[in-house]
Amino acid sequence: MTTNHARTDLGGEGDILRLGTMVLSTVLSGAVLLLSSFAADAAEALRETALVDKTLVVWVSPANLTQSGGTALTVNDTTIDRFDGVVFAELEPQVWMPGSNGYSRTEKTQTDWPRETAGPDQFVHLAFVYQGRQITVYRNGEAYAAYASPGEPYPFGGNAAVLFGPRHLQEGVACFFGRIRDARVYARPLDRETIAAMQPGEPVPQIEPWAWWDFAATGTYDRAGRFNQVKLSGGARIEDGCLVLEGARPAMLATIVRDDARTAEIPTRWSRQDPVPASVVQSTRMFREKLLDDPYRPRYHFCVPEDMGVPGDPNGCFYANGRYHLMYLYNRNGVGFCWGHISSQDLVHWRHHPDAIGPGDGDEGCFSGGAFVDDDGTAYLSYWMLWGDKGIGLARSTDRHYERWQKFDANPVIKSTEWGLTETTGADGNRRIYGSSDPSNIWKKDGKYYVLTGNLLVLNKYGRKPDSLETMQGDWLDLLESDDLTSWTYKGRFYERNPEWTEPSEDNMCPSFLPLPASPDGGPASGKHLLLFISHNKGCQYYVGDYDTKNDRFIPNNHGRMTWVDNTYFAPEALVDDRGRQIMWAWLTDNPGGESPRGWSGVYGLPRTLWLGDDGTLRMRPVKELEMLRSDEQTWSDVALADGQVRKLENVVGDSCELEITLAHPTAGRCGMRVRSSPGGEEQTLLYYDATARQLVFDATRSGTDGRRAVERAPLALKDGEPLQLRVFVDRSVIEVYANDRQAICRRVYPGRDDSLDVVLFADGAEAVFRSVKAWEMMSSNPY
Repeated sequence: MTTNHARTDLGGEGDILRLGTMVLSTVLSGAVLLLSSFAADAAEALRETALVDKTLVVWVSPANLTQSGGTALTVNDTTIDRFDGVVFAELEPQVWMPGSNGYSRTEKTQTDWPRETAGPDQFVHLAFVYQGRQITVYRNGEAYAAYASPGEPYPFGGNAAVLFGPRHLQEGVACFFGRIRDARVYARPLDRETIAAMQPGEPVPQIEPWAWWDFAATGTYDRAGRFNQVKLSGGARIEDGCLVLEGARPAMLATIVRDDARTAEIPTRWSRQDPVPASVVQSTRMFREKLLDDPYRPRYHFCVPEDMGVPGDPNGCFYANGRYHLMYLYNRNGVGFCWGHISSQDLVHWRHHPDAIGPGDGDEGCFSGGAFVDDDGTAYLSYWMLWGDKGIGLARSTDRHYERWQKFDANPVIKSTEWGLTETTGADGNRRIYGSSDPSNIWKKDGKYYVLTGNLLVLNKYGRKPDSLETMQGDWLDLLESDDLTSWTYKGRFYERNPEWTEPSEDNMCPSFLPLPASPDGGPASGKHLLLFISHNKGCQYYVGDYDTKNDRFIPNNHGRMTWVDNTYFAPEALVDDRGRQIMWAWLTDNPGGESPRGWSGVYGLPRTLWLGDDGTLRMRPVKELEMLRSDEQTWSDVALADGQVRKLENVVGDSCELEITLAHPTAGRCGMRVRSSPGGEEQTLLYYDATARQLVFDATRSGTDGRRAVERAPLALKDGEPLQLRVFVDRSVIEVYANDRQAICRRVYPGRDDSLDVVLFADGAEAVFRSVKAWEMMSSNPY
């Protein structure tokens, strides 16, 4: 695939050189325009680190060996005629030389240098190394020439350009003819071993290029992100993975356009009361564009707008005044853990609000919790106060859009005696130990308020030793009651753990307790309640059961999980909307290494609607509103695959799509699809049904270069004759698969190849019949 960035094709002969030499003509005319046009650029150039010591690298195939004087790669100053380049046969026939302005850094005696012998279809790997005055040339990893430069090195600053074809920016100079597969510049001298190990299209480990054109993968786009404007002229074009230089006067010129936000000043300190500095505007725009270029940032899954969402729990979601409100936990740089705040009318497009809560007013930050809207429309956030022996805090908001939040003066309303737990003596004289961390949503019953608190810190202290009491092991929640939201009374444990469902090592945190509807569209409640929660070692899970309102106890009927191999699907948060739907989100904890330089982290799974099935177990599917993002529908019918056969789905947008697939009831083997697959299958993510094991499977072992490359298996027992119905969502680094409204797996993947975009149906071990296949491109809903 070839992509071009900020590319302009110029047809007239010499147009590209005239663009490059506009500055030079100004110098020659002695016009005052030099100062007015380039003073800002010159000042900026002085602030940048100049390119002095360097290595120019190119894989090049000359069209013929009789040409003279053109360049396969030149670094040129756009304000004055200064350049260093990989020039062919300017002083000696068939000899490569380090070209420079007026031969000021060029050895003129080249009679003993080897002559080029490559044919028109043979690529030569050249590397020109500049270290102080020493210049060394390598051809195919072997020494070609070396000498001491007759002149001082020239520093290339913010006005640098890169040129292919003409050796520099003066009009009338000779052009190079041939093909270039890969060209790059490093801002350091490289040694022979490093150069010899290079391969076109492959990065050098731990050495970032100053500029890089991988023409086969990214066309004219500079993979280093430095040069944002590229112009082709005179017959130059991208073809068959190469820059082809042929025609009258072929040229490619790469420059830096300042107002394209590829460079920006670092903002100085300022406040919201100050006028906005221009550097802030420039940096903000450049940051947005950097995020848009991030290959792992989803287009329609919610992601934290900036900063580090680790932990990145969804928190405090509620529906009020026609909008869905959702909080997200993140570590605000220079401040601490805060709750960001977004809202939406359609669950797809989100508006950003000021942070709801953060450090201050008696705490040093805010960890996870829930939300509740009272009868008068006041919204409340319940959260875990940081750090130490603080406890549970509350904040309220009464404005229509819930943008102003006020923490309670009485915080902590549930006091910890040490980090995350409370030990007291009750009125009966008995010792009481309960959790005071990760509060649930608050709910109201008979004029009283109720909240649940997590048990991780109690379990850690009292339940993890081999001789721990059985009552202190495993998951539970503690229930507290209040008349006024300020004074809370401990009521006891909310449910009894079933050891057949969960392990003694599993805690219960991030709880959400809400009535469960009988339909995906909401409507009347089913009479059952859903308790969503995590254990830190096993991820998201749930109980479906009965709420005994008389005795304030929850009686689980059945238990299920939403993650099976690790804890990637994590920290659930749910609400009930005006239609009676229960909708949940979860944080995907599988983050790539070294996220901080990206400027962001934190991604959520799609909003799921949850309801009670006819058999009393949980049902789930993505909310219907997501269908508004569908476009360009494609369909296939009755695709029958024999054992071992595959079928690629053509023209599917492989990194931003939805797939809806119905298969005839599988009786044996494996059937499903490969997504984010490279053409040869070197990278691929497998999604399939294992009929023998009766499992939905997500195989990420070859999904890419980062993340948790695991195989996740979710139980899914189809009924006799029941077709398999799959819905798959692919969104850059997020893949979700839903099966028959009964099971789902959501994970992140990090393909390292630009061509890992194929969607392929497959059958393995038995025939598979795909009755219906639909595919849609999913339009972006995230602002950036």
